[in-house]
Amino acid sequence: MVAPANGPAVETVRVERWRNGEVVQDHDLAAAEVPICLEFNGVSHAVMLASPTDLEDFALGFSLTEGIIERPRDLLEVEEQATCEGIVLRLTVAAASFHRLKQVRRTMAGRTGCGLCGAENLGQVFRPVPPVRASGTISAPALHAAFRDLGANQPLQRLTGATHAAGWALADGPLALIREDVGRHNALDKLIGALVRAGMDPGHGAAVVTSRASYEMVQKSAAVGIGILAAISAPTALAIRMADSLNVTLVGFARGGGHVLYAGSGRILAGVPS
Repeated sequence: MVAPANGPAVETVRVERWRNGEVVQDHDLAAAEVPICLEFNGVSHAVMLASPTDLEDFALGFSLTEGIIERPRDLLEVEEQATCEGIVLRLTVAAASFHRLKQVRRTMAGRTGCGLCGAENLGQVFRPVPPVRASGTISAPALHAAFRDLGANQPLQRLTGATHAAGWALADGPLALIREDVGRHNALDKLIGALVRAGMDPGHGAAVVTSRASYEMVQKSAAVGIGILAAISAPTALAIRMADSLNVTLVGFARGGGHVLYAGSGRILAGVPS
């Protein structure tokens, strides 16, 4: 298991506990939720509310899945600056990437779990993403084992009960990476950034998430060539249509040793993969 980097992800808060008719003054741990401003070559592009951990992974994953950069080497530098309002990520990208960003630039104010806020027109919702060509497979037992491991390896969720997780399952089942965040899209971006930085092949393995599967999570997965996206809850109808069009295998309700396949048959095998 590859553990995520530690960071100031929790805050201690004062609470009143009601139990058996009695009130007890106590303390509890709450998940930190911080405004993260992403600047590209000095231009503010997005503000997302996120957990303040694994921010280099987040910067790279967001830049790739939003189509700001085409390849990891286009992100030249990441500088993190803490302010009284939140955290500023100052990203330096290649000139061609910045030119493309200026051509399609949108300003969005992100809320937890929201990746659409602030889009200026409908054409910005569905970015052109080529269909996935990945041929990698995973067996159903391996996929179910990955979800069991994911549930057992979420330290922020265990402490606070307020975060989502995204994990990378290898073809034979073990989880190689896990990232957590208060936002499900952010957790996936962090996972994708970690996956790319580790030099792992997104076409051989599966992204497993502790949330529903939205159209944007399918789009983000396809943008980097992930062929299998499996969620513990349901996908939306739009996510299913997008998975069909982008050749993404989309799995929902992956829990209790079972799952539902909504799109992209052929990558989930009944037995152990060869």
